[in-house]
Amino acid sequence: MNSSAKASPWWTPSVHADRRPFLIGRNAIQAALRGFFAREDFIEVDTAVLQISPGNEAHLHAFATEALTTDGEKAPFYLHTSPEFACKKLLAAGEERISCFAHVYRNRERGPLHHPEFTMLEWYRAGESYESLMMDCVRILALAAETVKTGKLVYRGAESDPFAGPERISVAEAFERHAGIDLLASVAADGSTDRDHLAAELKRVGMRVADDDGWADLFSRVLVEKIEPRLGFGRITILDEYPISEAALARPSARDPRVAERFELYACGVELANGFGELTNAAEQRRRFEIEMAEKARVYGETYPIDEDFLAALSLMPEASGIALGFDRLAMLATGASRIDQVLWAPVAEVGR
Repeated sequence: MNSSAKASPWWTPSVHADRRPFLIGRNAIQAALRGFFAREDFIEVDTAVLQISPGNEAHLHAFATEALTTDGEKAPFYLHTSPEFACKKLLAAGEERISCFAHVYRNRERGPLHHPEFTMLEWYRAGESYESLMMDCVRILALAAETVKTGKLVYRGAESDPFAGPERISVAEAFERHAGIDLLASVAADGSTDRDHLAAELKRVGMRVADDDGWADLFSRVLVEKIEPRLGFGRITILDEYPISEAALARPSARDPRVAERFELYACGVELANGFGELTNAAEQRRRFEIEMAEKARVYGETYPIDEDFLAALSLMPEASGIALGFDRLAMLATGASRIDQVLWAPVAEVGR
């Protein structure tokens, strides 16, 4: 076959027949998870896609659009990258346990594990610790596997047993174990970071350092190159206690103010979920958003607006924990699909090809 030949469209009957078992598995898992949350007394909510702000993470790219008022005046809007701001407003309104299957949109993302439009499962527990979310994750992964009658999660030949007890490791422990770097030696008690110290550590272990790399760039390089490829093999991994500067929406840990109540869930080297003990201090949240947008301006030459309504709602929001799980990725690993578009009923058209 000519390697340059264009693949048949997803709606071609033969292609659809190959994808259909994955799609049926996806539907079964989604139904099972809805049942799980109903049994746990969660209310399923639905949030607006159009938002004033798509989120304020430096390296997150949104789709921009505009609304027209009844007078024809233009107002900027964005397709949300997460239902998080809306869900937290609902917590401020008085809801205590909510779940949401949301279509979300992220620009500049497409590949085996990324898609411009995908389904994010988020859930929040008011008045409960973020460790409760970890237990939810363990139960959810096992339920997904049970639903499609498999004993393992798989991706690119790697396997993870969702029924085995998870590995829980801090980010600092992972840096020491997998990269030989003392991460927290470059983080001060107030959460500020020492770029030069971390750069020296990367050079010491033979990793690349560019002159314009900031501390966050160096942190991400170690995480992507040395740590993530070693997480979630054999059993799932909970990577816990991110440095406070890498957890803009999470509250500081009571154990160590240099780190935050943030964890990520991995299986087969694939990141599945990102959970927090939620920050509810509006002034601190604004400060962190402004830092993120300054970094975005430095790297990409653009910023996104801050949702003032969201910051106002934080004053009413109770202590809570929340998490976002990439539902399509979970469906992939449980059904054995090799690409995210195999578990999407109607993938987004590709451009520039």
